[in-house]
Amino acid sequence: MKLEEIITGCLIQGIFPGKIAKIIGVEQLSPDIITIYYKLDDGIPKERQLFRRDEDKYSLAIEGRHFAFDANADDFKLAMEAQRIANSHLFDPYMAVHSSNIIPLPHQITAVYESMLPKQPLRYVLADDPGAGKTIMAGLLIRELIARSDIERILIVCPGVLVEQWQDELDEKFNLKFRILSNEMNEQCRGNVFEEHNCLIARLDQLKQNEDFLEKLELVNWDLVIVDEAHKMSASQNGSDVKKTQRFRLGELLGSHTKHFLLMTATPHNGKEEDFQLFLSLLDKDRFYAKIRGAAERADVSDVMRRMCKEDLLKFDGTRLFPERKAVTASYELSDLEMELYEDVTLYVREEMNKAERLDKNKRVNVGYALTSLQRRLASSPEAIHKSLENRKKKLIEKQKDWEEGKESRGYVSDVMAGYTKSDYSKFEDDLFDDLTGHEYEERIDQITDNSTAARSLEELKNEIKTLEGLEEKAHQLVLSEKDRKWDELSRLLQNTPEMRGEDGKQRKLIIFTEYKATLNYLQDRITDLLGSNEEVVVIHGGVKRESRREIQEKFRNVPDVRILIATDAAGEGVNLQTAHLMINYDLPWNQNRIEQRFGRIHRIGQTEVCYLWNLIAKDTREGDVFATLFAKLEVERQALGGKVFDVLGDLFEDRSLADLLLEAIRYGEDPKTKAR
Repeated sequence: MKLEEIITGCLIQGIFPGKIAKIIGVEQLSPDIITIYYKLDDGIPKERQLFRRDEDKYSLAIEGRHFAFDANADDFKLAMEAQRIANSHLFDPYMAVHSSNIIPLPHQITAVYESMLPKQPLRYVLADDPGAGKTIMAGLLIRELIARSDIERILIVCPGVLVEQWQDELDEKFNLKFRILSNEMNEQCRGNVFEEHNCLIARLDQLKQNEDFLEKLELVNWDLVIVDEAHKMSASQNGSDVKKTQRFRLGELLGSHTKHFLLMTATPHNGKEEDFQLFLSLLDKDRFYAKIRGAAERADVSDVMRRMCKEDLLKFDGTRLFPERKAVTASYELSDLEMELYEDVTLYVREEMNKAERLDKNKRVNVGYALTSLQRRLASSPEAIHKSLENRKKKLIEKQKDWEEGKESRGYVSDVMAGYTKSDYSKFEDDLFDDLTGHEYEERIDQITDNSTAARSLEELKNEIKTLEGLEEKAHQLVLSEKDRKWDELSRLLQNTPEMRGEDGKQRKLIIFTEYKATLNYLQDRITDLLGSNEEVVVIHGGVKRESRREIQEKFRNVPDVRILIATDAAGEGVNLQTAHLMINYDLPWNQNRIEQRFGRIHRIGQTEVCYLWNLIAKDTREGDVFATLFAKLEVERQALGGKVFDVLGDLFEDRSLADLLLEAIRYGEDPKTKAR
């Protein structure tokens, strides 16, 4: 190299054999001679004269330099971009917001960036009202934690009906690629399927009841586990005994194998403080589990749970995010024929429930549920009770033949409710709903209703069949009479309620919920006749396949001439229909949480109209009196709390569930003390 190229700071080979010299100074003595001052690796300054005749002995050193500029430029740019993204949260505290395909709302931002991200590790219950966008909050949390290099392995657990919805939303809105756990995926995996996939969505009951999955979950750890509809991971206390469900045990397992644990539910409190604290023990067993052993005081959960009611949620301009929601009680009187059937069926239900007290626990609970279901169908429609009485009579006649021939009774589901009590009917339905498809769920409920009997002898069975024959005939006569005061009230609402009509005078989009397919088909026929068109009414029930269900939803949302959707609860989970703002509960559920869940189908983010809900209640009936009292109390609370009507449901059922109150009314309705409740 040329003498002129030797400058302060450069590294030179050839000055000292096998060493690299760092030049710390250069002095020009003549055109052909320079004096250099340098250091070797010992750090001691030295000097030496270099001559032009020796220029070919010297060269710039390559090895030993701190950096060079001869690497691949594209690779360098990629590495720098990765480093920039890795540190982006230091400069953009809302990086996930700005890199996602969403426009978040204030309560979603505060949930993630104020309530959850500061907690390390995160053990939290996100309990905002239905329709507040908890999936969006979860997606933001995941994106933010990934950006901060805090998580890599993520498991999302939810009811089976929601897995595809979770997968789609995380992909479309956050570009997060999750796979849905399946038995086929597990069979194809040579090792542990949970180790081979870092981002999975699993069905709650798929994990709960699969021993292979549970064993494999024991062997892996997660950075983040999210459970949607987490209230299903319930446990209950009876005296000093704690009853842990399979789902609760799954929650304990997941919580012990993850750093961050997020439970999402709009209904964390079932009205019983002990059960609520058991639920919270999934987050912190030492803190909450011990409390239930004594008198459970109301727990301070401000640091582990956030619950915001819809009435508290605001837009960025300070206006309310959700429009007002109004619930209206639409009461009607039964005709003489209807009241006669009602009293006769209620008497039958009450007497058979009393007989069931003689049976062992499992059979007693089965029979109790079957009779309860019969009573609910009585309140639903003439078609529903007639079909149920007819089917029940046929099944018991088959049972009579089996007994006479000495055969074991076919189809008797003696253990289907094993482990449940008469106070667990609503929970039993929820569990069945999660375990089965909508069609299977409806068939199983029918099976229990039709088969279970309190008869312990052939003579008792014959007497019950004779009673059913009389009840069936009365129900048949009621169907033939076409006297249905409940339908008359619905018809009046459809035709004479101003809120039902748009500016063009046509029916606005409306959702009608019923509990039974027989009633759904009945309503479809009668509403079609009333409107004079087959095109204006669509239905969704448990037998409608997933793809067809989506098509019907899209048709209801987007086709102007499709105005009324009739649906059963077995088809309502995960359905978002805020294009409508009117709803009718043709049948009222015996589960207080489902009342809000139904209304949440239309009262969601994106709703701009005041939402109306009409609850149809029969006057002078035991169930009607319970519901009328409930809704009157809710209206008082609504006025006192500025509209937070559904946030007080848990307080109203602190001592007993809605199902308990209804059962007491049916069995002891004439008792003044029962009426006073």
